[in-house]
This record gives sequence, structure tokens and C-alpha cells, in this order.
Amino acid sequence: MAQFNALAMGVEVNGETVLSVIDGMGVFKAQAIKILEENGVTNPTPGMWYKQQAWLDAFKYIAEEIGPSTLFNIGRKIPENAQFPTDIDNIKEALSAIDIAYHMNHRGGEIGHYTFESTGQKSGLVTCNNPYPCDFDKGIIESMARKFQPADSIMIVVSHDQSAECRTNGGKTCIYKVTW
Repeated sequence: MAQFNALAMGVEVNGETVLSVIDGMGVFKAQAIKILEENGVTNPTPGMWYKQQAWLDAFKYIAEEIGPSTLFNIGRKIPENAQFPTDIDNIKEALSAIDIAYHMNHRGGEIGHYTFESTGQKSGLVTCNNPYPCDFDKGIIESMARKFQPADSIMIVVSHDQSAECRTNGGKTCIYKVTW
């Protein structure tokens, strides 16, 4: 699955989620609004719906012209802006809930998935099978893990599994190792 290409043309993303681009660009909010507008997302508003491909086009511009750290920051803002299940109370539930939230915030066709697999008491894998850029997904995963970091955990580490395929290189998925 290629990055930046919607899986289905009718897919839409809600305004709450789109606003993460503006929040993720921090002091460069005016530039974020301009990038969204230039790619077909005008005046993002909670409760409204926008073409996913237009949003992905904005991500592609950000990736090419601004860089991966901005994509990561935008991903970190997703849990603050998008709709998420409210009954999460631990890190494993949080990482599993990314897929539920993903489907809550998109509509209109196939969008892919985020799949969590526990690999140990304090570790797991998140497989991202969607059209979003790697650094964006890493930001979402890290943000959710930190939000539900267990009290007995010293730190959260999220790393891209370099031994697996990667969407940046034409792969269908990206896998992230998460330890806490």
C-alpha cells in the first residue's frame, strides 16, 4: 500500500482529526492552514468531513517540503484531537484502540488498519496497514503509549522495525516495536 494514496476515493476524515495538522505544526499554524487549503481542505471544522485524499496530499507536501519531525508532531496530536474510545485504562488497550479510533474518524470506504499484538509483559508490535506516512503513525503510537504509560514503566520506546517491509519503500505495512 503506497503512502499518500487513499485506498478508496470516497473516504473522508472528520474535522477533529484534520485539525491535528494545525495543532501539530505549533507556531506555524498559518502555514498549516495554507497547506491544507492548497490541497483542498478549507476551514477544517469539528463535525465536518473532508476528502481523505486531500488530507493525504497535504501530508505529502509536508513530508517533501518540511520533513519527518513535523509529521511525527502531527501524529502526536491525533489522540488530543480525534475521537477515541473512552473506556481505555491501560497501555495494551490504548494501542489496540488506535484501530478503533481510526475507524471512528474515517468513513466512506476501505481505510486499512492498525493492529496491536502483545509480545511480552512490557512489549508489543503495532502493524500499520494504511496510507499514512511512517513518522505520522509513529507519533500516534508514541502519544497513545505515553498517555497510558504504566506507573512501573521508566520510559516508552517506539521504534520502526527495520527488518520488516516499509511503506516508504513500497511495502504494504510498517511495523513498530513498542516497549515500556
